[in-house]
Amino acid sequence: MKTKCIIVDDEPLARDLIRGHVEKLENFEIIAECSDAMKALNVLREKSVDLIFMDIQMPQITGIEFLKTLKNPPKVIVTTAYREYALEGFELDVVDYLLKPITFERFLKSINKFYQLNQDDIQVVNNQGTDNLADEVFIYVKENKKVVKIHLSEILYIEGLSEYVQIHTEKRRIITKTSMIHMEEKLPTDHFLRIHKSYIVSVPKIEAFTANTVEVPDKELPIGRSYKNAVLKALNFAGSVSGI
Repeated sequence: MKTKCIIVDDEPLARDLIRGHVEKLENFEIIAECSDAMKALNVLREKSVDLIFMDIQMPQITGIEFLKTLKNPPKVIVTTAYREYALEGFELDVVDYLLKPITFERFLKSINKFYQLNQDDIQVVNNQGTDNLADEVFIYVKENKKVVKIHLSEILYIEGLSEYVQIHTEKRRIITKTSMIHMEEKLPTDHFLRIHKSYIVSVPKIEAFTANTVEVPDKELPIGRSYKNAVLKALNFAGSVSGI
């Protein structure tokens, strides 16, 4: 199956360059080219996209602003002439940050990173015939050269560490190479909640919360500003934030 990608850039020559690079790859298919983020949004609503090649400086809304509006975006490779947005881009879990002009050699390095991130190192196993999801569902993750089994009922919270995540359980901590977005996609949404760009918590383990923090055993975690309303709604808190 081919990787479906779109190119988002307001410069025709820049789109031509990326298209030329992509066309040299057998397993990639360009399904759309967009001159701004709003056109890209329409494509994402109508089609399945695996990878976005995205410029930063565009009319109406920047690439960074656009990514912040997407709840579960595809993988993204930033293509830009501006070095100063690199940190913010990586905080949004982009695959790579390419500075124009982009050589094919540098482009291939980004594609290799995409392949590495896209390898499914997290497997969710659900034992059939049980109503107790948390006790019976477990995940396999890679840690160093081992595959580690973790029951969902053991997990307190998950912490993002750049290209890795650290899974905190009641007895141990496991570090595996994956993104927070990929981890969030794998976990059941009725048991796990993203509260911050760096934290996912186990909802059954929450002991208390305020408008700004969530408490799990022996740890207080911050609620990100952009996550606050969704977190309070998910926790079925009907009162006002200021009233907590």
